[in-house]
Amino acid sequence: MDNRVREIEDLSTETLSPSFWNDPKRAEGIQRKIGLNKKWVDEYNVLAREVDDLEGLFEFQKEGLSTEEEVEAQYRKTSELLADAEFRSTLNKKEDAMNAVLQINAGAGGTEACDWASMLLRMYRMWADKNGFKVNDIFEQDGDAAGIKSASIEIVGDYAYGWLKGENGVHRLVRVSPFNAQGKRQTSFSSVFVYPLVEDDDIEIVVSPDDVRWDVFRASGAGGQHVNRTESAVRVTHIPTGIVAECQQDRSQHRNREIAMTLLKSRLHQLEMRKREEEKAKVEAGKNKIEWGSQIRSYVLDDRWVKDLRTGHKVHNPDAVLDGDLQNFLKAYLMWESNPTEVEAEED
Repeated sequence: MDNRVREIEDLSTETLSPSFWNDPKRAEGIQRKIGLNKKWVDEYNVLAREVDDLEGLFEFQKEGLSTEEEVEAQYRKTSELLADAEFRSTLNKKEDAMNAVLQINAGAGGTEACDWASMLLRMYRMWADKNGFKVNDIFEQDGDAAGIKSASIEIVGDYAYGWLKGENGVHRLVRVSPFNAQGKRQTSFSSVFVYPLVEDDDIEIVVSPDDVRWDVFRASGAGGQHVNRTESAVRVTHIPTGIVAECQQDRSQHRNREIAMTLLKSRLHQLEMRKREEEKAKVEAGKNKIEWGSQIRSYVLDDRWVKDLRTGHKVHNPDAVLDGDLQNFLKAYLMWESNPTEVEAEED
């Protein structure tokens, strides 16, 4: 908290400069950091007051000035606030507070896999809407017959990446296929990749023009007739790493190029973060590491359950999950990530 208070003071001093708004994007970023830190400090102060009240009531109760019921009620209230604060303290990395970019790619399986990818896209959109986040479309490629082959969306809001970072991996669907005339049970896979959208002020990634290849093409997916008439969609490939970023968000090819470059830098930043985490994981004993591409969750519709294979958290209402009810899965992952050896699997 002392560090947050100092940062609020330092950043607030910057806002007093006459030239503060000369760079609106940087100014907005500073104000956002001030707001986030103030929120943490305010919530900490509320918790501290409740702890003080509990201690005071306990002393009064020993002197016969308050009842055991009053102490018990204050204890429950304080315990709930403390448990919530301990959970939220898992979102303690710099990138956790950032907006998130979420990519979905259909696995092998044709129409069935593309339909599953579109179901996942809908699930994350509904989760964002229910939890007060804004969604911006970045890129979408339709499937040949139904669904989507791939899609990218930006989820905007405080701690969007922190909440969603555990969704990286392969999601498995088992159901009686609506695309199979014989009504056979079928398994489909789609991969999800989430990374933080890093602002220019927070990133130290330099991309040489010689290291990238640009392609332009006609957009597909939602967006009206315009998307099929002009080559406004762009794709940038980082040749040394093979990382690709695509954007068809704007009608302007120039603007799409800017967004695609921001996405590419964020991906390269995430790649560097992963390298550091892998080095750290080699040293830390007992710390499980989730590799990109591993299966993380199964959705079995005919047997009516969804289970996270890392935390063991399981529910028996897949319809609610696919309608965006992901919060308990996200919380279970964050608690498991903070100490995977102590978190026990939950089952509803």
